[in-house]
Amino acid sequence: MASRLRPRGGHHVPVLVAGALLAGGLSACTGGGEDGTFRLGSVGRADVSEVVEAPATVSARATAVLRSPAEGTIKRLSVADGDRVREGDVLARIASPTAREQLAQAREADRSVSAGAASVPAGLDISEFQRRTDRSARDGFAAARKIALTIADPGRRALVLAGITRAQAQYRTASAAARGAVARLNAGLGSVGATISSITAAQRVQTRAAVRAAERTVEALTIKAPFDGVIGLGGPAGGTPGLGDIVDRLPQELASQGGGPAGLGSLGGGAAKDASAIATGAPVAGGDAVITVTDVSKLSLSADVDETDVLQIEKGVQADVEFDAVQGGSYKAEVTGIGVTPKESSGGGVTYKVTLSLGRGNLAGGGTAPRPKPGMSAVVKLRVRDVRNVLSVPSSAIVSSGRESVVWVVSGGRAERRVVGLGAQGDATVQVTRGLKEGERIVVRGADSVEQGQELSP
Repeated sequence: MASRLRPRGGHHVPVLVAGALLAGGLSACTGGGEDGTFRLGSVGRADVSEVVEAPATVSARATAVLRSPAEGTIKRLSVADGDRVREGDVLARIASPTAREQLAQAREADRSVSAGAASVPAGLDISEFQRRTDRSARDGFAAARKIALTIADPGRRALVLAGITRAQAQYRTASAAARGAVARLNAGLGSVGATISSITAAQRVQTRAAVRAAERTVEALTIKAPFDGVIGLGGPAGGTPGLGDIVDRLPQELASQGGGPAGLGSLGGGAAKDASAIATGAPVAGGDAVITVTDVSKLSLSADVDETDVLQIEKGVQADVEFDAVQGGSYKAEVTGIGVTPKESSGGGVTYKVTLSLGRGNLAGGGTAPRPKPGMSAVVKLRVRDVRNVLSVPSSAIVSSGRESVVWVVSGGRAERRVVGLGAQGDATVQVTRGLKEGERIVVRGADSVEQGQELSP
């Protein structure tokens, strides 16, 4: 049994816990052991639970870091640390002249394009003008998508990406029509005015996309709760730029308005903010964390299970949970997911993430245990195998010998080495699948010191 309890790489130890004590009497005899005695017992029947132990961390149902969409100041802060809020509640408002100026500029560019046909810059023929417009659009959409992919909030990221995708599809349609008009013009079958109008229609797809993105930025200056939860002011640093950065990339080079292609610039994202930095009148940059909302209505556990044990775990496996923060408390949990992505432990071994739903807990002295908080550390004991009323021996009776498991049986008053097969292995009790019979007398203490043929008098 010692080999099963040896730590792997110093990461964690898969401890095995017994489901029941072994039935059968015990008696002492002299002649060995650390204190000069062996202890004998009988093979009996018992319930055995095999448990894998792993470290775990509490996770909330959902957490959202709400960030400023643009540079500005906090105009109004409606919540404080620890406040409970409902979905849709207004939490803060950001004043951002920059965002509103971007919206005004985007609308002006859109009006300018829609008001009349684009003018071809001097020195360019219409074919080159169309190619330049296409290249500008391609680069602009690619830059905007690259920024959008860094948005941490999944819902907002999906919304922005969907908008970019729709705009790209619309541009492809308009651009195809423009290329067709250019081809007809070059073949002498079309007019310059009609061709320029087609190119202008393609350009307006970009300006409309820029207007929509700028409008979303301004709307996002009013920060609302995405779901019911508990407030925490500030939040971690993140790779999320302000939405205004996306606006800058979409129009790109609209030659008729004299615009130039914008570079990607800095994609460093928002800074970390603690609660003391969040107050009415405080400055914020685009992407800075303003408020974190945590949904604690349902808690889960994320456990790191060693590769030597993870194949024993399935969905639905029950577990007992203990927290350092709750002395004497015991909680129930159930496995809901088993990850497939390996993670290297500090000792060089490999672990896999196992997710569990966390139930209510009870205190040892009676009463309901307090509800843990997200981020608290725990130890989960996963009951990977339960067997009832099976042939069993105390775990102290098992001696590991290479790949064999050995039990010393009393035969004619002397020790007889018996190789046995093991099933479920608990901390105190081990199931025996072959090699022993119920009622046989065995050494249950001092077994490591027994030799073949040694006299074992009760």
